[in-house]
Amino acid sequence: MGKFIIAFFLIISINISAQTDSSSTVVDSLLPMTETPVEKLNTIDRFTHSKLFRSTYISVPLIVGGLIEKHQDTKFRKLRNDFMPKFHRTLDNYTQFAPAAMMVGMKAAGVKSRSSWGRMLLSDALSTALMTATVQGLKRSTNVVRPDGSDNHSFPSGHTATAFMTATMLSKEYGYKSPWISVGAYSVATATGLMRMANNKHWLSDVMVGAGIGIMATEFGYWLADLVCKDKGLNIREKANTNDDIDSGRNSFLSLYMGFNLPLSKYDLDEKNVFQTSTGTTIGLEGAWFANRFIGVGGRASFSNLQYIVNKTDAPDKTFNYFSTMVGPYFSLPVTKRFSIGSKLIGGGVWYPKTTINGIPVGNNHGFSCGSGLSLKYAVHNSLAGSIFLDYNIQAPASHGSREYMHVMTLGAKVELRL
Repeated sequence: MGKFIIAFFLIISINISAQTDSSSTVVDSLLPMTETPVEKLNTIDRFTHSKLFRSTYISVPLIVGGLIEKHQDTKFRKLRNDFMPKFHRTLDNYTQFAPAAMMVGMKAAGVKSRSSWGRMLLSDALSTALMTATVQGLKRSTNVVRPDGSDNHSFPSGHTATAFMTATMLSKEYGYKSPWISVGAYSVATATGLMRMANNKHWLSDVMVGAGIGIMATEFGYWLADLVCKDKGLNIREKANTNDDIDSGRNSFLSLYMGFNLPLSKYDLDEKNVFQTSTGTTIGLEGAWFANRFIGVGGRASFSNLQYIVNKTDAPDKTFNYFSTMVGPYFSLPVTKRFSIGSKLIGGGVWYPKTTINGIPVGNNHGFSCGSGLSLKYAVHNSLAGSIFLDYNIQAPASHGSREYMHVMTLGAKVELRL
């Protein structure tokens, strides 16, 4: 489970770092920035080319997603408690600063960066001030108790905010040299956030909002420094993308898959007990390779949980987990250069660990599962897309004694690396 979580959070790292590869260019002289012709863009695309959007299109979804997810925190924590209940490491106290140490080390070694020493230090000081003020202000005003109950300063995660702030600093200064610098920086940042959850110090919403705050603070810190310094000490300029830069036929993807389960069925455990599921959570990886613009093949692997209800009585602390993998054809219908509608028809297996419901053994079972769904995708640029989806799955029952298949609807969002 731990390795799987690290893998899918790495997708976030790759997706975030992808913006550096397509939005920065090295210049030998300070040429005027190329502006995208406004008359060629529709209203939505005109907004996505604005400085405000390019400074917030990663951080705002993380913050909003964290706030939406907050009421499901205990269910995501249940996954942690079931699969790694005794995890404890102190490495996250140091990894939050690792990208900053790398940035200063490269600068001291004479490696050319986006900014001069003075401009870089001003940008980073402004970013740190914004991040610290926001995080500490929220911690003192929200008073959210940590999962381990140690204090009431859980929301948001300061370690995660610091890690993503320093990762964004490194990406801005040196991401132009290689996308792998950004990938490495954000991988360390996501590992820091993961360890905060695994150490039982933070809820998932704390980490998501903290990551968003760290990225946004750095974006605005650099924006403010740009306003103050103008062209002084600037070596790297941003290069705006146009609609012509978007390859609408580039549909292959690898994505982080996260959503909420909405069960649609119930079945009998035995002659006296009726088992019904309540809402749950799903997190996993999904990807597909497209041979052309319309048809591809791919698959999905996910961990999920569902809260259960027995004889119409809700048991808020009672959940059961399952793991599923499915493969099959994927479909895409481009609507514009940036928007497309997707679907799929996948099948595979589902596995349930052993558990008990009202003293009745269930789980320890596996069987066939299949599913389909619809998604609406927006391509931010050639390397990054985001989508919302509604999937419908039919899966084998958790109990050996039942022949009634479970029907589950999943509503969620994906962050996609376009391949």
